Amino acid sequence: MNIAVTGSFSYSGKYITRRLLARGEHVATLTNHPNRPDPFGGRVAAHPLNFADASSLTSSLRGMDALVNTYWVRFDKDANTQPRAVENTKRLMDAAVAAGVKRIIHISIANPSAESHLPYYWGKAANEKTVTDSGLSYAILRPTVLFGAEDILINNIAWLLRRFPFFALPGDGSYGIQPVFVDDLAALAVDAIYEKNNSVRDAVGPDIFTFREMVKMIGEKIGALRPLVNVPPRLALTAAQFLSLFVGDVMLTPEEVDGLMSNLLVSKEPPLCKTRLGDWLKENRSTAGAKYASELARHF
Repeated sequence: MNIAVTGSFSYSGKYITRRLLARGEHVATLTNHPNRPDPFGGRVAAHPLNFADASSLTSSLRGMDALVNTYWVRFDKDANTQPRAVENTKRLMDAAVAAGVKRIIHISIANPSAESHLPYYWGKAANEKTVTDSGLSYAILRPTVLFGAEDILINNIAWLLRRFPFFALPGDGSYGIQPVFVDDLAALAVDAIYEKNNSVRDAVGPDIFTFREMVKMIGEKIGALRPLVNVPPRLALTAAQFLSLFVGDVMLTPEEVDGLMSNLLVSKEPPLCKTRLGDWLKENRSTAGAKYASELARHF
C-alpha cells in the first residue's frame, strides 16, 4: 500500500512510520521540517505540509491508499494557533478527498468536547467532526498522554526530579492520569489502516494513577525520589513559566493544568494498550529525564 503519514520525522508519526516500513509498505510523509534528520535512511519520501497551497497538498496525497494524521499544535505560538490548526486540518481533509485517499487514521485526544472551554479539547472535537464529515472511511484514535523515549510530559517530570530537591504538585495531586506508550498507539494506528469499518476508540494504557502517585513512581523508578509538595495551581504554573525561561521552552500551559486537574487524561473505556509505565521506566531508568525534551525545538 501507499500510505501518507504527517510528521514521520517527529514523534508519534515516527513510530507509526517505523511499523509501516516493517510491514513492507510504501510511506511518504507530509512535514513542516523536511530538513530534519531522516531516521529512515531515505526510505520515506518527504513532501511539504503546506496548508496554504491546496494543490500542493492534493498532489502530495494523490495515489495514497491511506493517510495517518498526527498533526496538531500543543500550544499557540505566533501564527501556529490551535484554532488555526482546526482550519488546517479541514484543508488537509479536503485535499485527501480531492486526491482520492481511501481511508483516514486520525490521532485525536481522549475526552474531546465541542462544549469545552479549552481550545485543545474543542479543537480536537472540531477535527474529529471534519474527519467524520469527510465521507471517507476513518478510524479515530484518542490517546491521553504519551510516554516513550522522546515524550515531553513524563520525560520532563523525570528531568525535574533529577535536578531539584522537591517537586511541586498543582493542587492536591489527586486528579487522574492514564498514560499510554507511544509504540502501543502506533500499533493501533497501523492495524486500523487495514480495517474497513469506521471507528472511534480511546487509545490508553492499563494503569490509572493519581498525578501524585505517578510522580512518586517516576522518582522511585529512576532513583530520584523527592518530597512532593502541594502548591496552588497558579503558583505551580508560575514556577513552570519561570523555569521555561531557562530551558527556552514552554514547559506547561494554563490549559494543560486545567485539563489535567479536570481528569481529562483518564478514559472511561477499557484499555486497548498493554505497556505499563512502571515497566518502561524500569527498563529506561538511566535515560528517562537525562535530557530536557523541548517542544519548541521539536516543532518550531
